[in-house]
Amino acid sequence: MGYAVIAFFVIFLLIVSGGLLLFYREAMFQRISEVINPRPKPKSLLNAIQQTGISIGGVVEHFENVLPKSQTEVSVTVQKLQHAGYRSEQSAKIFFGSKVVVPLLLCVLCLVTGIGRFAPFLVYILALGLGFLMPDFWLDRQIKTRQSRIRRGLPDVLDLLVICIEAGLSMDQATARTSVELRKAQPELCDELYIVVLEQRAGRPRADAWKHLAERTGVDCVRNLTTMLVQAEQFGTSIAKTLRVHSDTLRTQRVQAVEEAAAKTTIKLLFPLVFFIFPSLFVVTLGPAFISIMASFKSVSH
Repeated sequence: MGYAVIAFFVIFLLIVSGGLLLFYREAMFQRISEVINPRPKPKSLLNAIQQTGISIGGVVEHFENVLPKSQTEVSVTVQKLQHAGYRSEQSAKIFFGSKVVVPLLLCVLCLVTGIGRFAPFLVYILALGLGFLMPDFWLDRQIKTRQSRIRRGLPDVLDLLVICIEAGLSMDQATARTSVELRKAQPELCDELYIVVLEQRAGRPRADAWKHLAERTGVDCVRNLTTMLVQAEQFGTSIAKTLRVHSDTLRTQRVQAVEEAAAKTTIKLLFPLVFFIFPSLFVVTLGPAFISIMASFKSVSH
C-alpha cells in the first residue's frame, strides 16, 4: 500500500512538471532568447524626463560664455549653488547660461502674446531685467528652503548621534550610521553627513571635514555645532554631552522662534485691519446713517 501511494505521488509530480513545462515553454524560450540576445529596454517616462532635463541643461550651458563675469562672482555663485545642494561642475555654467536664456524667452513670450505692442521699450526692458534676476531669486529661494530643512532636522540627527555614541560607536561610525538611518527622513542633512564620512575615509582630519560641512550648508547652527565638536576634541570633553546640550539648545531656539513669529502676527495684522477691514466696517455702520441723512436733506429742500 505504501509503495502504491509513493508511486502515485511520483507520477502526479511528473505529470504536473510536464504540464508546467509545456505551459511555460514559450515563456522559457523568451527568457532564454533575452539572455542570449539582449534587447534594449524601452525608456520609461522618468528616464525620458531626466534625459530631456540633461539635454536642456546642455543647451543652456553653451550660453554661459555670453555673460561677462569675474572670478570672484563665479566663486560666490559656486558657493551659493553648494548651499542650495548643487555640487556638479556644470551647475555654475547652467546658472550663468540661464541668465541669458530666460530673458530671451521672456522677450519671445512678450512678442508672441502681444504684450509688447502697448509699450514696447518698457515691456522689453522689464522682461530683460526680470529674466536676468529670476535665476538669482530662484537660487535664493532654494537656499532658504534647504537651509530651513537642515535647521529643522538637525536636532533629530544629533539625538541619533548621541544614541549611537552612547551605544559604544565612535564619532565617525556614529556619523556614518546616522547618515544611513535618517536618509529618508532628513535627506539633505544626511547627504552632507555622508560627504563628511567620505572625506574622513579619504584621510581628511575630522575637524576639517566638519568645517567643510559648515561651509557647504551655510547654516549658523551647523557652524556652531562644528565649533563645539572641534573644541570638544581639543579639550577632551564628552562628545555625547556636547551633542545633547546643543540639541536641547536648538529645540529651545525653535520654540523661541515660534513664539517670536506668533508675537509678530499682531503687528502684521494691523495693516490688513486698517486698509481692508476698517473701511468695510465704516461702510456698514455709517452707510445707513448717511443714506438717511441724505434723504432728510432732500425732503427739507423740497
